[in-house]
Amino acid sequence: MAQSAHLTTPVDAVVARMRFLHATLPERDGVAVFNRVYLTVTEEFDRRLDSGFFPDRRAATALDVRFAERYLAVAEEGRAPACWRPLLQFRRHPGVRPLQFAVAGINAHIGHDLALALVDTCRTLGCEPADLEDEFDRVGDLLVSLEEHIREDLMPGPDLLQIADPLTHLLGSWSLERAREATWSAARALWALRGLPDLAEEFAERLDAVVGLAGRMLLTPLPD
Repeated sequence: MAQSAHLTTPVDAVVARMRFLHATLPERDGVAVFNRVYLTVTEEFDRRLDSGFFPDRRAATALDVRFAERYLAVAEEGRAPACWRPLLQFRRHPGVRPLQFAVAGINAHIGHDLALALVDTCRTLGCEPADLEDEFDRVGDLLVSLEEHIREDLMPGPDLLQIADPLTHLLGSWSLERAREATWSAARALWALRGLPDLAEEFAERLDAVVGLAGRMLLTPLPD
């Protein structure tokens, strides 16, 4: 009797695309650095999805896939909103360190893409942002739990020298937790403005520009 074929989930498909990027992009490329971080996050998300970590598996999957699709459009097709343009512009700059690339990508993806993905998911599922707050919080908790590991893995130099490193001061001005809180507020505002498309579009453009400005500062080239 023939064995049943393995069913590929939407998250599996996202992971496969990220693994392909990992295999094809140059290691030092700024997008490749962020892709490695995001691949780790998405693989962990997939494991937790299978373990029942998310109460509503369907909603969590929808949010995760719509979220990832916005990054993959940038990485695969080069269709970059303002928030991603600094990373694409500086992706091969020798004065930008790997941790800067990783945090700038997280800034663009959390600060801009997550808000729009949450609104897209609400439209698809026919629900309100408040209905997805648990999924949003659990995705955020996963990202926060990995942030310290990411910083430790990519931060250069002995611990005693880190306090004097310009990178320490630069990245100290950005917080994933604050970005996550701002994203939740932005998503709620976009949802409230859905009946006013011109105003919603203007709000989204402003959000994109502000997040892009933060990304440009995070990618300031630093001395060795």
